[in-house]
This record gives sequence, C-alpha cells and structure tokens, in this order.
Amino acid sequence: MTENTFPVYKVDAIVTFFRTEVLTGQEAKHFTKNDLAPSPKPDAVQRLYMRILQLLYRFKPECHYMVPFSENIQHPQLHEWPTAVMSVYLRMTVTILSGIMNYLHFRKQRLDMTMGHQERFREDMDKLQAYSRGTKDAQKKMDKLTTIPPEQQAEARELDSALSDLQTNTMHQYQEVNAINENIAEWKTEMAEKAQKLTQLKVDVATLKENIGKLKSQIVESPEEMKIQMEKMKENVKNIKLAIETADERLVGLQSNVQGVTHSEADIQLIFKLLQDLQSSMNKTQQHQEEAQALVCVYEAQQKELKNHGVEEGQLKRSLGMKMDKESKQHIRRQKKKEIKDQYIEDVLGQCDNVHQKREQIADQIQERDRDSQHLRSQMTNLRDTCSQETEKAQDLFDRLLAALDHFHKRIQNHVVEGNNDIVKMTANF
Repeated sequence: MTENTFPVYKVDAIVTFFRTEVLTGQEAKHFTKNDLAPSPKPDAVQRLYMRILQLLYRFKPECHYMVPFSENIQHPQLHEWPTAVMSVYLRMTVTILSGIMNYLHFRKQRLDMTMGHQERFREDMDKLQAYSRGTKDAQKKMDKLTTIPPEQQAEARELDSALSDLQTNTMHQYQEVNAINENIAEWKTEMAEKAQKLTQLKVDVATLKENIGKLKSQIVESPEEMKIQMEKMKENVKNIKLAIETADERLVGLQSNVQGVTHSEADIQLIFKLLQDLQSSMNKTQQHQEEAQALVCVYEAQQKELKNHGVEEGQLKRSLGMKMDKESKQHIRRQKKKEIKDQYIEDVLGQCDNVHQKREQIADQIQERDRDSQHLRSQMTNLRDTCSQETEKAQDLFDRLLAALDHFHKRIQNHVVEGNNDIVKMTANF
C-alpha cells in the first residue's frame, strides 16, 4: 500500500511545516490547528493556498489584485473580489491541467504495478501449490523409506544386534591393536638402543685395535707385562664377543617378534577393511536417515511457507478490500468535491456574468459621459475662443488706455512744469 498511495500526515505536522516553510510573520503566528481541523476555515485555507502559489510562482500578493483593464476604469470596487480568483485561474490553468495529466500518468503507472503484483501473486500461488504437491510426494517417499515392512522387521532387528556385536568386537580389536602397536614401538626403541650400543662397541673395538697397534710399536718392556696385558686384552675381547652374541640372540628374538607383529598387522588390516565396509554401510544408512530428516525439514519449511503465503494472501485480500473501500470513499469525496467545485464555478461564472453585465452598463454610462464630456469640451473650446477674442479686445483697450494715460501724464507734467515756471516768475515779480 505504501507503493500505491501518498503518505497522509497528521494535522500537527502539517501546521508546523506550513508555519516554518510557507507562512511568515503574523500569519505564521496566528495559523493554528483549529484552522484545519475538525472543520477547515475557508479564509485560512484560501490564504494558505494563495501563499503556496506565491511561493511556487514567485509573484507578489498585489499581482492578484491588479485589474487587467485601462487605468481610467470606473467603479473599481466591483472588480476587487473576482480579480484575485480570475487571476489565479488565468495563471493556474496550464499548471492544473499538467498536474491532472501527471496524476493520470501516475494512476496508470500504479495500475500497471498493481496488475504486475497480482500476476506475480498468482504465479507464487501456482508455485506454492506445486511445492505443496512436491512436499506431499516427498512425505510419502519419506514414509516409505522410514517405515520398515513387518516381514523385514525381524531381519532388521537381527541386523541391529549383529551390528552392535560387530561394533563391540571392533572396539576390543581396536584396543588390542593399540596395545600391540605400543609394544612394537617399545621393542623398536629397545632395538634402536641396542643398535646404538653395538655401534658404540664396534667403535670401541676399532679404537682398541688402533691402540694395540700403537702399543705394539711402542712396547719395549718386559715379556711378563706383555703377557699380562695380552691376557687382559683377550678377556676384553671375549667379553665383547659374548656381548655381541647376546645382542645377536636378542636381535633374532626381536626379528621373530616383528614377523609375528607383521602377521598380526595383516590380520588387523583385514579386520580394519571389514570395519571400513561396515562403517561405509552405516554411513549410507546415516545418509539415508539425514536425507529423510532433510526431507522432513523441507516439508516443514514448505508448510511454514504455505502458512506464510496464506497469511500474506489474507493480508493482501484485506489490503485490497481496504484499498477498494478507500478508493470508493475517495471516489465519493471526489464526486462531492467535483459537485461543490462545479457549483462554485457556476456561482463564480454567474457572478462574472453579473460583473460583465454591470461592466457593460458602466461602459454604456462611461460612453454617455464621454459624449457629455466631449460636448462640454467643445463648449469649453468655444468659450475659450470667445474668451480669447474678448481678452484680445480687452488687451487692445488696455493698450489704448495705457497710451492715453501716458499721453495724459506727459501733458500733466508739462502743465506742472509750466505752472512752476509761472510761479517762479510771479514770485520774482512779486
């Protein structure tokens, strides 16, 4: 089931993840578990989806609320609510369709995988049935091999008793052979020691002969002393000969003993061959018993595998039933969500139609007001023209008045100068 579904996290894990990874500032502080469970709040969910879209597509929040119309639009408050929704729809249409395609591809892939699992399960079940049949046949063969027919049970008992007797006899013979081998080893060590003594005596005789030769060449003493020494030498030689004869007698006895030992070794080898034959037959019987035990173990293992496969089959059936229940529930939820979504889309489209109608009405009003404004502009232009003409006339009158005033000021100045001169003259005359 883990291969065919997505993991469903707990609400606490979801809240901590969106607090740390998606939301920031006051939104992360105020986002709690109560916003999602037991009944999710629409404002919190909408805010969360908007922040996810901002995080995925890297656009600012005010991008949702920018009206894609001209700058001089009237009544912008009518476009505040549907602007964000329509902006999201415009931005997410291709992405949602691609996500649906990915989900359909994923669903197809998982269906293929489940079909493959089912086929492998069927193959395993066929193999299990074949194994069970083989185990049954092996059990029958084992029963045939292990069970002795009643006609041959007496012979089998006699053979068992004969084998036990042979084993006891072979054990006694092994002990005797070991004792004989130990005696032979002792005799060999004694023979080796005596041979060493003989070699030593031979060496001593050779040294004595050399000494005698040297002494003969160096003797200048009396004949009596020579006779005494010769007698001593003869006695030494007799003693050496007696020792050699006794050593030879012992060697002959030892050789006869060795020959007897060789004959006994030949007999022991024959007995050993017979024991080997018995051991081979016993090994064969043990092999048959081991094979029978191995077949029993294989049968038990196959029974365990059969039980495990039965348990796995039950688990798979339960998992398939749970999966079918989940799929049916998910299908019902999807249908409900789809119905709610379709209803919501119809409501949104109805609101959009109302908005478009109001927009058309407002556009008509704008056109009428544009006409009024154009009429007012034409009147304003006419008034400006008349005003310009009047201002030109007033400017001419003003210029004339200024010229007349300048001339009048000049005449006044001239009269003042003349009056001053007359006053001076009058003062002088007076």
